[in-house]
Amino acid sequence: MDDHRGDQTAPRDVAPMPNHVAEAAIATTDHAPDHADTTAAPGESAQQAVSAGTTARPGADVWTPPSWEDIVRTHSARVYRLAYRLSGNPHDADDITQEVFVRVFRSLSSYTPGTFEGWLHRITTNLFLDMVRRRQRIRFEGLADDAAERLPGRELSPAQAYDDAHFDADIQQALDALAPEFRAAVVLCDIEGLSYEEIATTLGVKLGTVRSRIHRGRSQLRAALRHRAPRTPADREELQGCASVQR
Repeated sequence: MDDHRGDQTAPRDVAPMPNHVAEAAIATTDHAPDHADTTAAPGESAQQAVSAGTTARPGADVWTPPSWEDIVRTHSARVYRLAYRLSGNPHDADDITQEVFVRVFRSLSSYTPGTFEGWLHRITTNLFLDMVRRRQRIRFEGLADDAAERLPGRELSPAQAYDDAHFDADIQQALDALAPEFRAAVVLCDIEGLSYEEIATTLGVKLGTVRSRIHRGRSQLRAALRHRAPRTPADREELQGCASVQR
């Protein structure tokens, strides 16, 4: 499996992140509270920090964070791609992306230099799982009279129209059918290219749990996509294993 961790652009089958998402993230932080998100990452070398978007003064122990615009410009496309794969729709991907950078902004001053991309993966995935749990509570507790107004609308946005024309609906539907925990593990592994150890850190679970979730998620994907079973050797090679999940 190829490693795409350095790719900052959205894959061909994912609608590009709308410009307003990054702009809104920056604008929102102008009024963000000054309390911090305490999620931190492990220490690393100066060179690693620079590549992750954090710089150090030569000969000094004090880390100097990059400008806020640099952070958004460098990482927003990657965050949006992950949010889109997890949520399955541009509306939620927009909301998650904006909230990720609001939380990063709140905690940047207290950030411990570490694996910046891993930190972003962790925040993005946790926000997605929180969103799913919140909606499940709404569903099980019963919908109030104004629930239709509070739940996301279903109008077809320009981004959704692009998605309809370019994204494989079967694969996204199969991903959406997975339990959120399985979906997160499969997306982080087979689309984002994280190792099992990195996924365990991101999700805050044991390595064995990660292996189990990925195995079960892949099995369910194969079952859901069985109607597309290859009929020729070339087709079998194209869809071998879990490669049926588009990058």
